[in-house]
Amino acid sequence: MVCPYSIDVPGGVQAHVLGLATGLRGLGHQVEVLAPAIAGSALPEFVTSAGRAVGIPYNGSIARLTFGPVALNRTRRWLNDHDFDVLHLHEPTAPSLSLIALALADRPVVVTFHFASARSWVLAAAHGVLQPTMEKITARIAVSPLARRVQVEYLGGDAVEIPNGVDVPRFARAQPLPGYPRIGGTIGFVGRFGETRKGMPVLLAALRALVRTRPDLRLLVVGRGDAAELLRAAGPALAPRIQVLPALGDEGKAAVLASVDMLCVPAIGGESFGMVLSEAMAAGTPVVASDLAAFRLVLDGGKAGVLVPAGSPPALASALDDLLDDPERRAELALAGRRRAAIWDWPVVARRVLQVYETAVAADPRQLTPGPGAGLSRYRRG
Repeated sequence: MVCPYSIDVPGGVQAHVLGLATGLRGLGHQVEVLAPAIAGSALPEFVTSAGRAVGIPYNGSIARLTFGPVALNRTRRWLNDHDFDVLHLHEPTAPSLSLIALALADRPVVVTFHFASARSWVLAAAHGVLQPTMEKITARIAVSPLARRVQVEYLGGDAVEIPNGVDVPRFARAQPLPGYPRIGGTIGFVGRFGETRKGMPVLLAALRALVRTRPDLRLLVVGRGDAAELLRAAGPALAPRIQVLPALGDEGKAAVLASVDMLCVPAIGGESFGMVLSEAMAAGTPVVASDLAAFRLVLDGGKAGVLVPAGSPPALASALDDLLDDPERRAELALAGRRRAAIWDWPVVARRVLQVYETAVAADPRQLTPGPGAGLSRYRRG
């Protein structure tokens, strides 16, 4: 499996790759991952570092990617050192390890598309350049209907929809941070709060209205961004009510989700799934989120969470206010969220991905002959 983004930096694709790899290994399969990483980073034993990444603007964010001759040589060496049945690449349209691995591939290739945007000038412009390489893909997966639509529109072909997974037991058993839950109410925000598309300005505007009647209300923020800049943007009346924690691993994130009365996800666009929603649901934390297509799907049309118009501080403030006053409704949403999150447990998702692998191996035009064993290992090159 190849991850294009720096694996030592928290992110949705990185979490997906590590979660899927762990889920597949738990089912008895050998999985190796190639990804960018800073030297000395603590990595799982199945991850090979392809070197340091550099940040480039991509999909309204800064993606940390590795590309160039050094990355090419490291990817070629990694492929030559293993005899994989399937090569699974994530986001191969970016200038990254995934695109390099696709160009070098000589075995069945499965690709997962995470990218979701209503319009992509980059993909439209690059279609002619990418198309010959994209033809090497044997099978395609998209994490959401929007991600599928984007790749169909710009790259051609179709994809099986398999959503992002979540480590349900880890989040379900999480214990709150010391001092939480607290009287007065705590709203949580998890993500890259420095990116406008994640909606922090909308949340701050909503909270300014709420704190007038809720003097003990607090906001607990976890993620990447400039904390000092966030507090300046909040202003003197709101800043003392905000606690900012750095980006955390799954254990820390789970503890945060178990600590808050609800998670607020006020993104204004560019979301293909919303893993933090499913993680909160697994933790039994009620969710208030923007009414984006991706979030609507995760929250089952509003049955497993509260949806509000994207970019509307008054609507967000009203929804948060109502839920803070209604513990019974929060309990109902927590139960509905836990039930829905079960469909994304990694073993469940991993088995669906395995079906795609087996289809890719069976459909691969290269010469394959039956070998000993079961599962994917029954195939060997003739």
